[in-house]
Amino acid sequence: MSFSDLGLSDALLRAVADSGYDTPTPIQRQAIPSVLMGKDIIAIAQTGTGKTASFVLPMIDILAEGRSRALMPRSLILEPTRELAQQVAENFDKYGKYHKLSMALLIGGVSMGDQLSALEKGVDVLIATPGRLMDLFARGKILLSGCAMLVIDEADRMLDMGFIPDIETICSKLPKSRQTLLFSATMPPPIKKLADQFMESPKSIEVARAASTNTNITQWVVETTSRDKKDLVRSILRQDDVKTAIIFCNKKTMVRDLADVLKRARLPVGQIHGDMEQSDRIRELDRFKQGDITILVASDVAARGLDVPGVSHVINFDMPWHPDDYVHRIGRTGRAGRTGIAISFATPEDAENLANIEKLTRQKIARWTGDAAVAAAPVATPAADAAPTEERGERGGDRRRSRTSRRE
Repeated sequence: MSFSDLGLSDALLRAVADSGYDTPTPIQRQAIPSVLMGKDIIAIAQTGTGKTASFVLPMIDILAEGRSRALMPRSLILEPTRELAQQVAENFDKYGKYHKLSMALLIGGVSMGDQLSALEKGVDVLIATPGRLMDLFARGKILLSGCAMLVIDEADRMLDMGFIPDIETICSKLPKSRQTLLFSATMPPPIKKLADQFMESPKSIEVARAASTNTNITQWVVETTSRDKKDLVRSILRQDDVKTAIIFCNKKTMVRDLADVLKRARLPVGQIHGDMEQSDRIRELDRFKQGDITILVASDVAARGLDVPGVSHVINFDMPWHPDDYVHRIGRTGRAGRTGIAISFATPEDAENLANIEKLTRQKIARWTGDAAVAAAPVATPAADAAPTEERGERGGDRRRSRTSRRE
């Protein structure tokens, strides 16, 4: 099946082809025709499955058929984080380049004045985080009575971040006769209740079980000590096979410290963490995406929705405290059919965290012995003198979205 079989317009198909895509993913094949038909849908889908395009593409065609530049937003997309909202906006720019549709992005950390100016001109699609949208509601700066289409993305993440009451308020301010699309990696009871309350006979779509694994990611655990981790990461990063890497730390202070260490080692490194201004985080992400830097040291704020094509390696400098965060972190590599490598440093103090990760992912992650830097190589089978100490389990990472409430 190709995109031309899904009922999309010629202009949209041209934009998709320009982006280098010719075959829709399973979620796109199932969702796009239903969205074009005006149906409400509930889609259980993980990051990396192409879910963003599954609502952006049909929304562009639906909006193109109506009156553009209405005084009030004609559609609304809710995202839990600023990074995800920005990525959706980038998708609209990319796929909507042959359409004359206007868009506004409402997120915290940037000038509200610029956002209000965009709203005053009239927008076809509004992409927002709940916090900033509720702020504008409280100021009397926005009306959604003309919004005929609503997307609630990453609904389970919304639940974890405490946004469900805000979403209920937002839904109550929209017309009842609207189309609602809800995307979530899991369907906990509060999300099911939300769907029952605000959706009309939705079609359910599920493209992967919550516990499915990504066989494109080769995983290794390198047993080490806290004292040796910095030398170890420098050694791995100097391997020719490491093209681009994201290194995760548990604490913002360690992100800064490690980034400084790698800079002194003359490695092309940037950093991103929750204490940075939004404009600085955007700049660092852009540098990474454009290849100006090839190493990004990050706290878990970057694991939520960060989508950079072609990341070859993920390194867990710190073993994550929550097993779901491990799944998210390693999911930054091995995306869109590519292969990737995830290397996690485990100290003796990490034994319980590692056991919880292996329990969640239902696999024993291979331990690497010998020269740890060799673990960065793309060949899954290690050399004879560096064989893993445990029998290799099924490779990959649970695609299930995290449900932790911690925000870095």
